Amino acid sequence: MSNVSELLQSHFGFDTFRGPQQQIIEHVLNDQHAMVIMPTGMGKSLCYQIPALATDAQKTDDEKPPITLVLSPLIALMKDQIDSLQDRGIKATFINSSLRKHERETRYTAIADGRYAILYVTPERFRKPEFLEVIAKRTVRLLAVDEAHCISEWGHDFRPEYRQLSNLRRLFPDLPFMALTATATDRVRSDILTQLRLKNPKSFVASFNRPNLAYRIENKQAVFQQILRFIQSKPF
Repeated sequence: MSNVSELLQSHFGFDTFRGPQQQIIEHVLNDQHAMVIMPTGMGKSLCYQIPALATDAQKTDDEKPPITLVLSPLIALMKDQIDSLQDRGIKATFINSSLRKHERETRYTAIADGRYAILYVTPERFRKPEFLEVIAKRTVRLLAVDEAHCISEWGHDFRPEYRQLSNLRRLFPDLPFMALTATATDRVRSDILTQLRLKNPKSFVASFNRPNLAYRIENKQAVFQQILRFIQSKPF
């Protein structure tokens, strides 16, 4: 297993982890389930990207490295994540409805051949037999459900596939699962764990304190004066 701190520095340029990131990474690398509640901008993605990098060098019997699956609800979000990872030289790709048939089949071949360490997909992709055939040719190391609140908030009607993710436990009975979201009430957290059928998961809740942010209440006159000073300071 690669040193996770070295991977953080070499691939992402950071010297230290934030909050519980390192604890989460080491927890899932020990094949344990995790629920991660971490504010936007605190680095949730690193919690599954670093484990994927740590296992990328490991070989299975067929000489293919393991793969990490990331379930993400939004196509635009997937593309942003993949562009950023590929810019860092990380072997990652996505499969979603934005791809033409030829592009999708080409990626399926590359995935089956072991050319990617991280694969982003939507939950709907698990209904496709051809996708399941491809995944069956790889050793899946970790399944991360990003924006996991969608399981509870969208799964009832907008994205019913989110309510069917428990079926993945039958496909991957021994696989560590990671559910990640920026915010979730106690009820939503409980629903996520129930729907994913996670036994004895450990919850990691990062601090929501932002010392660089301050809140204050201004009256209308003060706000007007601030706007006026700003306008007067600009050479229009």
